[in-house]
Amino acid sequence: MIGKLTGRFAGMAGEGLALVEVGGVGYAVRVPAEALLLMPSTNTVSLFIHTAVREDAIDLYGFPTPEELNFFKLLCSVSGIGPKTAMGICNVADPSTLARAIARGDASALTKIFGIGKKSAERIVVELRDKMNDTIKNTSALGATNKNDDTDVLEALMALGYSAGESRTALKEVRPDIIEMRARLSAALQYLGGSRAPTRTT
Repeated sequence: MIGKLTGRFAGMAGEGLALVEVGGVGYAVRVPAEALLLMPSTNTVSLFIHTAVREDAIDLYGFPTPEELNFFKLLCSVSGIGPKTAMGICNVADPSTLARAIARGDASALTKIFGIGKKSAERIVVELRDKMNDTIKNTSALGATNKNDDTDVLEALMALGYSAGESRTALKEVRPDIIEMRARLSAALQYLGGSRAPTRTT
């Protein structure tokens, strides 16, 4: 079983797949979208690996940190959530934000903001809520000392008429040293105001 790969980014091997060359061998690894975007500017790629064995294939899922890998494995432990679905969930927000929404038991936020199906969101909350509470108590887990819980900010932006995708994009542009919710909301609105006005639905 492969636990970690360190090598050269050798391009894309398909949608969501990075080709990591190690000792002349190219491994096709499925990685989170945000990590994939950063890879072309990086000479050396290091990923913590989850190996998913199926009857007809062996799939590799890679993550920049062991905390992200552990979060992915927790998602995979939920009934009805396979590796591909878990990776799709990891693509919508950072693990810290998702973990806090789950810990609060906020299935509606998972559905409305992150686009997770209602039944899947409810199962995730029921099966992982206690585990997430235990995880968040460790201040170093999931980058909790460096990442912000933006669920409330996302909800506020969507209430103003912005889509979930626009809201998440804007928050990625907010400086990490801006921590207070209102300040983050203001910074996100400044970014969005420079791109386009919100599209409201009636």
